[in-house]
Amino acid sequence: MRTVTNPPNPFESQHRDLLEPAPPVALQMFEDATRDILSRNDSPDLPFRWSLNPYRGCFHACAYCYARPTHEYWGFGAGSDFESKIIVKREAAALLRRTFEKPSWKGELILFSGNTDCYQPLEASLELTRACLDVCAEYRNPVGIITKGVLVLRDIELLCRLHQEASVHVYFSIPFSDDEVARKVEPQAPSSRKRFEAMARLAQAGIPTGISLSPIIPGLNDEDLPELLARAKQAGAVEAMATLLRLSGSVEPVFMERMATAFPDRITKMTNRIRDVRGGAISEGAFFERHHGTGPYWAMIEQLFEVSRRKVGLSVLQPEAIPPTFRRPGIEQPRLF
Repeated sequence: MRTVTNPPNPFESQHRDLLEPAPPVALQMFEDATRDILSRNDSPDLPFRWSLNPYRGCFHACAYCYARPTHEYWGFGAGSDFESKIIVKREAAALLRRTFEKPSWKGELILFSGNTDCYQPLEASLELTRACLDVCAEYRNPVGIITKGVLVLRDIELLCRLHQEASVHVYFSIPFSDDEVARKVEPQAPSSRKRFEAMARLAQAGIPTGISLSPIIPGLNDEDLPELLARAKQAGAVEAMATLLRLSGSVEPVFMERMATAFPDRITKMTNRIRDVRGGAISEGAFFERHHGTGPYWAMIEQLFEVSRRKVGLSVLQPEAIPPTFRRPGIEQPRLF
């Protein structure tokens, strides 16, 4: 049981310091009354336009999560609040159906978990992701998923239907080969071993899978790349991608504090390596620059990834043409002949 700890919220005019030990973290659930379920991505360096996130905040508690600052918009903190105060969108499936019924919707790819994990533990009881996937299957809308959650196996039949009638790709985020190290950085996520097992079961069912080695944390997991790629190939993955650690906004103090506690003998090396690949800075937010580094050490990491990827026979994630499978139920589709 950890105690509540959050960096100052830049959107709050006041900040309170506790005069006594912080209370333990307690999971709380809040409801989001938003009337839109799809988020439009206008970033030119990301390969998708639409994302769907049934949850805000994430119980997995990954120290490096780039989505942490988004919790501050709601008056919460980017630290323990992000992983304990989870905002749920109970009307997600109904809102998605409403979107699909609009004449303007043409059946574009929707990425599940563009911000926080759609298969975090609350999904086991709330089934918001499953309900949205069911709507996508009903309308034959293409889907992409990125997750750390092995709960995805619960929906394997639904994913098979999407694969047969539309399009679906499932990427597993697995940045660490050592479960002990992973537990210190991603304390409440399933082990790397369980993620690889889930990947293998999906691949055996014929669902295209891939691995995301993101984030690469210089000085901590960069040497894991060859083993992770080999294990992904063995589990049936067909694609791989990797991006460099981003420490924008409040992510930096959360990450640095937790890494100093978890790896006191490695924190100096990690910090120096991060600055080395960022040209002396701790992070970079510019489009087309934020996902990779510069300098000799980063070039070595990129080469290690490329050589290892080619050796095992994994493809690089590439934007692909989305099949025109979308259709509204009950409407006769035009026939070619």
